[in-house]
Amino acid sequence: MLIDIFHDTVCPWCRIGKKHLFDALSQWQKETVNIRWHPFLLDDNVPVSGYDFRSFMQERKGIQPEALQNLFNETQRIGAASGVKLDFDKITLAVNTKRSHQLIAVAPDNIKNQVVEAIYKAYFEDGLNISDIDVLVEIGKTYHMDVRELGNQLNNHNFFDSILAESTFSRLKGINSVPFFIINNKVQVKGSGSVELFIQALNRAVLVEATI
Repeated sequence: MLIDIFHDTVCPWCRIGKKHLFDALSQWQKETVNIRWHPFLLDDNVPVSGYDFRSFMQERKGIQPEALQNLFNETQRIGAASGVKLDFDKITLAVNTKRSHQLIAVAPDNIKNQVVEAIYKAYFEDGLNISDIDVLVEIGKTYHMDVRELGNQLNNHNFFDSILAESTFSRLKGINSVPFFIINNKVQVKGSGSVELFIQALNRAVLVEATI
C-alpha cells in the first residue's frame, strides 16, 4: 500500500489529517504501508525571517482580530477532539516552510514520519521558527542525523529549488489545497477527513487494486 501525502508544515489541518490517517492505519493493519511526503508551499513569498503571525493571518483571511481568534478557537477544538494540540497563542511568526520540507526530504525513510511530526510539534506546540536552521538541526539531532551534514543540506539552494519545483508540480496536477492524500495512485482523500473516512478509503483502495 502506497500513500502519497501532500502537505505544508504550517497547515493545522494537515497535522489533523495526518493524525486521522495514522489512527486509521493503526486500526486497519491489512497491508504494509509506505508513505511518501510531498511539499505543498502555501505561501513561498514569506521571507525566512517571517512575518508577524496574527497580522499575516488577518490579511490572508481578510478578517478582523475577533473573527481570527474564533477561527483559531474552532481549529484548536477540532484538533483537540482528534488528539492534536494546536497552540496558536504560542505562534508568533508566519514562516517560510521550504527548509522544513528540506529536512523531511533528507531524513532517512525509517524516521521520516517521526520527523514530520516533530516539525509540526515545534511549530504548533512550541511556537518555534521552523525556517530556522538551528531549530531544524536540533530536530534532526534528536533522531541521530549527522548535524554537520544536515546543516549543509539545509543551506543548499539546490534543495530549495527542488522543493519549490515539486510544490509547483503538485498544483499543475490539480492539487490546489492541502492536506491531500492519494492511496495506491487511485483513491483520493481531500481535506483532514476522519478516522472512519480513511478506513473506508483504505478498504476502497484494496478493492480497486483487486479488480485491476
